[in-house]
Amino acid sequence: MSILDEAKKYERADCEQDRVFYQAMEEVLFSIAPLLESDKIYARHAIVDRLVVPDRVIKFKVTWMDDNQQIRVNTGYRVQFNNSLGPYKGGLRFHPTVNEGVLKFLGFEQIFKNSLTGLPIGGAKGGSDFDPKGKSDFEIMKFCSAFMRELYKHIGPRIDVPAGDIGVGAREIGYLFGEYKKITLSYEGVLTGKPFMFGGSLMRPEATGYGVVYFTQTMLDMEGKESLKGKICTISGAGNVAIHTIEKLKQIGAIPVSCSDSKGTIYDAEGIDVALLKELKNVRRVSLTEYLQTRPNAKYIPVEEYPKGGHAVWNIPCYAAFPCATQNELTEIDAQNLIHNGCVSVSEGANMPSTPEAIEAFLSHKICFAPAKAANAGGVAVSEFEMSQNASMQRWSFEKVDARLKTTMQEICKRVVLTAKDYGVEGNYVDGANIAGFKKVADAMIAEGI
Repeated sequence: MSILDEAKKYERADCEQDRVFYQAMEEVLFSIAPLLESDKIYARHAIVDRLVVPDRVIKFKVTWMDDNQQIRVNTGYRVQFNNSLGPYKGGLRFHPTVNEGVLKFLGFEQIFKNSLTGLPIGGAKGGSDFDPKGKSDFEIMKFCSAFMRELYKHIGPRIDVPAGDIGVGAREIGYLFGEYKKITLSYEGVLTGKPFMFGGSLMRPEATGYGVVYFTQTMLDMEGKESLKGKICTISGAGNVAIHTIEKLKQIGAIPVSCSDSKGTIYDAEGIDVALLKELKNVRRVSLTEYLQTRPNAKYIPVEEYPKGGHAVWNIPCYAAFPCATQNELTEIDAQNLIHNGCVSVSEGANMPSTPEAIEAFLSHKICFAPAKAANAGGVAVSEFEMSQNASMQRWSFEKVDARLKTTMQEICKRVVLTAKDYGVEGNYVDGANIAGFKKVADAMIAEGI
């Protein structure tokens, strides 16, 4: 069977909910074609057929009461995809767009991302269609408690260790962990991203953003390009990943000039004010329109003024781009704008933020393109560091965690480069990441039998 036939075998055009999942799966299948064709052992053991189906999909009702004494009902999920390399590991997302298809996509990507870290963790994802925006702290606490009353049955420090994601930060993890302790009477590392006071790791909030910059630095060096120092960088998003990508870029002397939220984009030619951005999004939780009150020289571009079929962030000339918002945010039109404006590097901070057409444009124009499963693996790497600290009842310093994160991202980049070279796709970080991630998991699956 050809790889095209293999991809078509899994198409489900009638299931729009699974669209992003099949998009992610198809990308992996085409990337690993050289490996599948060079070694028939993977076909004999039906690795692809086994890998694209989750070990289990857990779906449950979450009933909670809001501040007006109204009973609310949401749907909760946990997709435990593959644990051949270690306990299931992946974040929880609270957002109205959450459904089984989105979580299958994220869990599938997580398998390969976790594999690339070289750490003993499998792949999973979970969450709910609950929207934290506009909710009081008490309502969020009530929801998290209700969510954990169902989730706790399926997780454990050697079974499945969830973390945070969109809509789930230290506050939500704290509420979830508190409920877990009440139910189980156990103080154990069953969640990562916890507040430092009860077992969280230093640098976990910064990890994904810092990691994507460390990966990009290594990639540019290996490709013989100029460093990021003094270069204009554009970033989408204004969440945890975007904020800390901007912060690390400023620390190394780059000039990050943009950020965005659901209502519009900020362009600050002097460089984004990180402290102000943190205050707006982490403390006050308000729109980026408030940024102009403190930085009047900045420009705000509302969504209504975005280019047709594109995003305002990618219209800004830059040396390096960092899509850090959500899946499929960077379109073919955006890619062409970046290429036309002289962009040299694109590194994905979010999960699958570039469409297939955009990726093809980057690769065909020899842009240094760092796919999410490699570039944004810093978050899960530090999550595993937190698991290690919890298991040994130790606390690592910020400097130790940062040094290990930087080394891990450098090693991932080098592994991707060498794998791509070994399989005849030198310079293609997408294929290199997919092959390297797949091979390690597949070999473990073969070794453990069926």
